[in-house]
Amino acid sequence: MLEIADKLIYVAMGLATVYALFCAVLLIRKIGQKKFSNSRVADEFLDEIRDSLTERDFDGAAELCDTPPYWSKAVPQLIIVALANRQIGPTKLRQMLAEKFEREVLSDLQYRHSWIGTVVKTAPMLGLLGTVIGMILSFATIASASSQGGVNPADLADKIGVALYTTAIGLTIAIPLTILGAWVQVRISKLTDSVQEHLSEFLADLEAAMQE
Repeated sequence: MLEIADKLIYVAMGLATVYALFCAVLLIRKIGQKKFSNSRVADEFLDEIRDSLTERDFDGAAELCDTPPYWSKAVPQLIIVALANRQIGPTKLRQMLAEKFEREVLSDLQYRHSWIGTVVKTAPMLGLLGTVIGMILSFATIASASSQGGVNPADLADKIGVALYTTAIGLTIAIPLTILGAWVQVRISKLTDSVQEHLSEFLADLEAAMQE
C-alpha cells in the first residue's frame, strides 16, 4: 500500500496544482471583466453618466450602463442598482451598494482565491507525507536486507529519493503559487479600490442631481 501511496502523492500534487492554476486564470479573467481597462475609459464613462444626471435623465444613465461594453463591469451594474433605489438616500444607498458588491463580486473572487491558498498549504503537506512514506520504505529496505546479508545501495537510494523528491516538488509548487496568490490578491484589492472611488464620484453626482 505504501508503494501505491507513493505514486498517488505525485498524482494528488499534480491535480492540486492544475486546479490552483485554473482558479488563478479564472480570477484574472473575472477581475479583468469587472474593472475598466484603464482610467481614461472609466473617466469617459463617468463623464457620460454625469451628463445624464445633470439633465436628470436617470433612465438614459441606466440604459448606458446596460449597453454591451458595460454589461460585465462592476461599476455600471452597481450604478443601475443605485438609480433604481435613488430615493432611499445617499447613506443607505452607499451601504446597499457596498453589500451588493461584497456579496455578488468580492465573495466569488475571494472564494476562488481561497483555493489557491489551500493548495499552497496542501502541497508541502503532501510532500511531507511523501517524505514519511519514503523513509518508512527506506527503513523497511534496510530491515529486509539485514536478514539477507546486506543492503543494496540502489534500492535504498531509490526509497530515499522518494522522500526527497516529494518534499522538493511540494515546495516547488507552493512557492510560485504563493507569489501568484499574492499578485491576484493585489489585483482584487485594486479592483475594490477603483470601484469604491468610481462609486463615490457617481454618488456625489447623483446626490447633486437629486437636490436640483
